[in-house]
Amino acid sequence: MTFQIRPAQRAQAKPLIGLYSESGCGKTWSSLLLARGFVGAAGKIGMIETEAGRGEIYVGEPPVGEYLVGSMREDFSPTAYGEAIAAMEAQGVDALIIDSASHEWEGVGGVLAMAAENQAAGKKGPLVWQKPKIDHNRQFVLRLLQTPIPLVIVAMRAKYPMIEIARGDGKKDWQRSTTLEPKQSEDILYEMMFHAWIDTEHRLHLTKWPKAVPECARIFADGQSVTVETGQRLAAWAKSGGVPTATAPRTRDVLAEARDVASMGSERFRAFYKALAPAERAVLKPTMEDFKRAALAADQAPADGGDDPFGLPPIEPAKTPSPPEGQEGAKSPPPVVQAAPQAGPATDAQAAAPAPALSSGIGPIDVPSRGRARHWAGYAANLVDKLKAAKTATDHDAWIAANGPALKIMAAEDEPEHKSLMAAAAGLRSAHEAY
Repeated sequence: MTFQIRPAQRAQAKPLIGLYSESGCGKTWSSLLLARGFVGAAGKIGMIETEAGRGEIYVGEPPVGEYLVGSMREDFSPTAYGEAIAAMEAQGVDALIIDSASHEWEGVGGVLAMAAENQAAGKKGPLVWQKPKIDHNRQFVLRLLQTPIPLVIVAMRAKYPMIEIARGDGKKDWQRSTTLEPKQSEDILYEMMFHAWIDTEHRLHLTKWPKAVPECARIFADGQSVTVETGQRLAAWAKSGGVPTATAPRTRDVLAEARDVASMGSERFRAFYKALAPAERAVLKPTMEDFKRAALAADQAPADGGDDPFGLPPIEPAKTPSPPEGQEGAKSPPPVVQAAPQAGPATDAQAAAPAPALSSGIGPIDVPSRGRARHWAGYAANLVDKLKAAKTATDHDAWIAANGPALKIMAAEDEPEHKSLMAAAAGLRSAHEAY
């Protein structure tokens, strides 16, 4: 083989994107919006459709418009997928959506079915999986990696698998995992340049991107739905090497948000900061000392390191005061820990004013479950609804305080969902301060 040595070009790094979710979360629509933004209004989109025609229900809907479809039925073998990809290449499509790739693994004639047939034929050990895996890698994965199509979006079904855990008595038990996994080979995500899962509110949660390239963090708005603008940012990066900052999410108002959140203290600023993309953190860096002074003026307690922008020691938990009389079930807002004295007429007036009363009904929200696993997306949606309905910033803080224990568990079990929730809460808190 003769190798051609040439200067590296960004355009040669064709985006291969994996999107996965449970049923009804918007994989197909999100893929179409992403593809339309990438190829433009006149671009040609092709879809390899395996879902009994459901991929065609969006044709003609703005802003997606028209697209080509190649339907697969009965045979979902790796070879059949390879032939479908070749057919789309022959059509000259500018973006390809595979909806879904899960059938190649677990569908009729797919990899699992091929292995089962080998086992039924008497083959044992490595011979059961040898041919199915070779076909999977050669006819499916390699075709994805080597296709000349500028953008390929691989949509996959997903599930929360059962996992084995150790019990206190030394025995083991099974429970539902809290991590969503695509229904495909266990290493399929390694092949993707970007991959993300979509929650029940159709919000995207990015799980892989080229972290060494700052512009990549601005392409997808983590915790938000995919739009045509997402595809436009991806195209700008892939074709010219940069993402226009005017269309990047949150960069125009991240400074104003940071100023508002810093006035709430270090703990709230830390939660806000952790939810930011690397590029958004870079926007704050030149004025970080100002945010630090503002946060410490409101709350001089140390922070927890890691993603903490100030790099201080951990905050010691503070006791929550009892609710006012007659406010059964209500919680007081989080106390200010070691609050620094602040001079000025506004501070003096606030100190002299009576504590504001809380609305009734504020308290912990039940965490719904999906099987034996906690459904944190549903919990987050419920809490956001409560925060939107809060009449004052005091009520907002009381809801957060009342749900503190659940939020700590959520941060440990579903960090992406927790980050998205806290970012939304910080924005709502700023709006309530007007009261």
